[in-house]
Amino acid sequence: MAIAGAEAGAEAGAEAGGRAGQLKSSGLRHGWTTGACATAATKAAYTALLTGEFPDPVTITLPKGQQPAFALAADELTAETLAAETLAAAAGGRAGAPPGPASAMAAVVKDAGDDPDVTHGALIRSTVRAGEPGAGVVFRAGPGVGTVTKAGLPLPVGEPAINPVPRQMIRDAVAEVAAAHGGSGDVVVEISVDHGEEIARSTWNPRLGILGGLSILGTTGIVVPYSCSAWIDSIRRGVDVARAAGRTHVAGCTGSTSEKVAVAVHGLPEDALLDMGDFAGAVLKYLKRHPVPRLTIAGGFAKLSKLAAGHLDLHSARSQVDKGYLAELARRGGADGVLAEAVAAANTGLEAVQLCRGAGVPLGDLVAEAARATALGVLVGSPVAVDVICIDRAGTVVGRAEPLGP
Repeated sequence: MAIAGAEAGAEAGAEAGGRAGQLKSSGLRHGWTTGACATAATKAAYTALLTGEFPDPVTITLPKGQQPAFALAADELTAETLAAETLAAAAGGRAGAPPGPASAMAAVVKDAGDDPDVTHGALIRSTVRAGEPGAGVVFRAGPGVGTVTKAGLPLPVGEPAINPVPRQMIRDAVAEVAAAHGGSGDVVVEISVDHGEEIARSTWNPRLGILGGLSILGTTGIVVPYSCSAWIDSIRRGVDVARAAGRTHVAGCTGSTSEKVAVAVHGLPEDALLDMGDFAGAVLKYLKRHPVPRLTIAGGFAKLSKLAAGHLDLHSARSQVDKGYLAELARRGGADGVLAEAVAAANTGLEAVQLCRGAGVPLGDLVAEAARATALGVLVGSPVAVDVICIDRAGTVVGRAEPLGP
């Protein structure tokens, strides 16, 4: 796991806001991305390949300059490499000394801090071998790291799912080690994650066309607890994949039940489904810049009532169901004073919609229409038509707003 290092860097940036400021205000412990862990493991492995010794802990430089140190959980310099080095030394470095396979492995445990990251505790390994002269750093997907099989991601089809920023971090670390120890920097770097294929089943990877394991991710190297940056990034990648596949209709869904309803209603393929969660704003803002002709928003009535009221973050810690707003919508739909008061006093949003349904007031439809209006307000200027489906916990549709465009 990482030890002392970037805490000071995070604190120093807190006054400027952003991720560091968010971390300070939360009072939670930050963690490290899979990309940072893979970089640390690679630096340690390549150092051992050139010197025969693993640095432990190993310090890396993150994109914003922080320098965390990581303890190694495992390391191995292969017997063949050691034999080759011994024979080469015995030959005085003369031409003709057996080259050997030149392989070293180092591993780091992913520490996500206080973030509920499915990769927390995963063992991330990097195996480094000598590469072809002039090839630079060549990346390989080892066991537990996925391979890209669909267009629309930031990597070509067939490439290991090691994202661009982690790749650059690894290249920089290799260059640093090469300069310090007289290496060429021409290496094959194979990243693997123990049990990664199993862990990946809890991620978006299979739907995005990343098969065989996890992605190696990270843009800053630091995981800010509950920032959910990875989730938002996965929403963006989902839109990219859908667009690359030629989809003209996508659905942003708050959960698995609403996703099933969206599929049943519209017959959408898997790669047109966006696991929106609480991040309606992330879907809408990204589609504004990267439009798809039609968006269905599907979710629980209570969550979508927040969107109807103008909230783009639907998490319970950041927005609440406004029963007074629901009572006002009910009045617009024909509710009398008694019913409006009952709606305002309801325990839950679903109780409010049930009260109105019994009185023939279409509160579900009114919320869906208001949620559609909020969405179109964010999407203004982009050619995206929006429809909305509100459901209850059982998956029953309790409100609909038909497609409406700009």
